[in-house]
Amino acid sequence: MKKLLASAILGAGLTAGLSGTALSQTQGVSDAEIVIGSNGDMSGVFASFNVQAIEAAQMMFDEVNAAGGIHGRKIRFVVEDHGYQMPKAQQNFNKLVNSDKVFAMILNLGTPMNIAGFKLMEPKKIANVSPLTAARQMIEGDITYKYTGTSSYYDQLRSGVEYLAKEKGAKEVCAMYFPTDFGLEVYEGAKEKAAELGLTFAAETQHKPDEQDFVGSVTKLKDAGCDIVATAVGIRQTITILGTAKKLGWTDVSFIGGSAGFNTAVAKVPEGITEGYYAAAGWADLEDNIAKVPELKTWAEAFQAKYGKPAGTAAQLGYGAANTLVKALEAAGKDLTPESFQKGMESLEFDDKINSAHIKYGPGDHQGADVIVISQIKGGKWVEVGRMDQAPAK
Repeated sequence: MKKLLASAILGAGLTAGLSGTALSQTQGVSDAEIVIGSNGDMSGVFASFNVQAIEAAQMMFDEVNAAGGIHGRKIRFVVEDHGYQMPKAQQNFNKLVNSDKVFAMILNLGTPMNIAGFKLMEPKKIANVSPLTAARQMIEGDITYKYTGTSSYYDQLRSGVEYLAKEKGAKEVCAMYFPTDFGLEVYEGAKEKAAELGLTFAAETQHKPDEQDFVGSVTKLKDAGCDIVATAVGIRQTITILGTAKKLGWTDVSFIGGSAGFNTAVAKVPEGITEGYYAAAGWADLEDNIAKVPELKTWAEAFQAKYGKPAGTAAQLGYGAANTLVKALEAAGKDLTPESFQKGMESLEFDDKINSAHIKYGPGDHQGADVIVISQIKGGKWVEVGRMDQAPAK
């Protein structure tokens, strides 16, 4: 009997020991905390997207930690700035993965940056949740550790071109873009949809992130007779392009961007410089919905109180990413591993009131929302003019 009791105690001890060993081998997870990382652009051409996104995520993590954390663990959020520069982005990924030893990452900004980061993240089973890029590559290939929050640039521009062709009777489609993975997504979506609709793809211009003079490019597209111009450049460049077109008297054209152009800063440019610009994105702007959605109003007021400034579209993305991550961590349970986190993510389905989107993940489906919202700047704010649900293009 004593031998049986001793064996039982030994077996229980081994089981507990194995459980503790498994936990200790899960990178970024301890009894007290979960380390979450982010590698984004806090100072470069897309800082207007990244800064508020990080602030909104931090606000949610602060609230979660103040309430006791997730299964007794607090979230420690480690944020690095790459300034939209590839060498710095690679250094940051190396630090976050190998030095900070993050468990998962959210809001990593930039298509080429994320693609480079996968090479370091995936061998360590680090999930990439809701990156600040809507490129299709974010959920291509092995999607085990890849989770996007919204529809892709490619699908967004396809829907945007279709909408404008119908509403405006457009016949000539053009594009202005960075010749990067990000820009090519927008370019390909617009060009391929034009071909499907029997429209002419008339012209294109390529640009650099530090480019400031667009007179020659805009003149070229005007002379080509473009009715629609798809844009995939930085926020500052988008504003400059729209202002240049107006100065040249080119007003019978519709400029449209994907979610990378759907930013509050673009809508708020004085003197109506950006008035009329369209964007096809994976969420709806808060200013147009705040009076209709109580949860949105409460959240926006909390953001204003914490940071002393109004929440914008970037903050909405930060909220969406953090909210998804927190729900997945809760669903994963106390024994947090990459495998339990995957099960938690794939179990999620909920309505995101802040972004006006239905979120659903599942095995083989790691894109959270399928909705595409077409918005236009009217009276200095984004106004929804069309909406459609569209599954990811295969």
